[in-house]
Amino acid sequence: MPDYHDDLRLAHVLADAADAATMDRFKALDLKVETKPDMTPVSEADKAAEELIRGHLHRARPRDAILGEEYGVEGTGPRRWVIDPIDGTKNYVRGVPVWATLIALMEAGDEGFRPVVGVVSAPALNRRWWAAKGAGAFTGRSLTSASRMQVSKVGRIADASFAFSSLSGWEEQGRLDGLLDLTRACWRTRGYGDFWPYMMVAEGSVDICAEPELSLWDMAAPAIVVQEAGGRYTSLDGEDGPGGGNAAASNGLLHDELLGYLNLRY
Repeated sequence: MPDYHDDLRLAHVLADAADAATMDRFKALDLKVETKPDMTPVSEADKAAEELIRGHLHRARPRDAILGEEYGVEGTGPRRWVIDPIDGTKNYVRGVPVWATLIALMEAGDEGFRPVVGVVSAPALNRRWWAAKGAGAFTGRSLTSASRMQVSKVGRIADASFAFSSLSGWEEQGRLDGLLDLTRACWRTRGYGDFWPYMMVAEGSVDICAEPELSLWDMAAPAIVVQEAGGRYTSLDGEDGPGGGNAAASNGLLHDELLGYLNLRY
């Protein structure tokens, strides 16, 4: 199995640079915010963080391609860095500390591109999570000061903690009744949103989570963290990995039942 230690170290360097840039503008009274064509907000910090990461990658990995939320695809080849400079921009611009920079490296294989390295860095929460293929998932302050993560062993939906984002996307897809049935069947539900539920699945503090509509840059880094922690990360159709346009993550034991609820349509 390939060793991705150097790529993981680079991803941490990229996250360090992005953290410094985003924290410098977090809660700034003169933060500039625009509305993109898809009606979602983008701040000057989103753009600056992605530009910073791209600049580092151009110097350190000039042959690798880059896909970022704000500036699209650049380059071709079997290795592609996937970046969400601020996952949770709506939180960021309102001063809510639940946002993170997501950095993943994906490699081409027989089944298409798959994430092999992922870093999720949430500096306003003072938290960071990461993983590399075959090396496990970790959380901590640095590569040398970290704890290994493992998903929970909860085996019944009735005992499970379920995290989701909003209700509107599920309603638009005709899946709201299934989602509500799941919330009634679970022990506990919370609307944490964005990257955080997936990290809590990896840590074992949440057992299942899902979102109805996502982009690759939202999913690539969280997917490998969940998988390397022993969990499952699929689309709502059950396709493994972050390529399906939506996501369901679990400790593995509850995954089929989770998908069953979320695919109920009335």
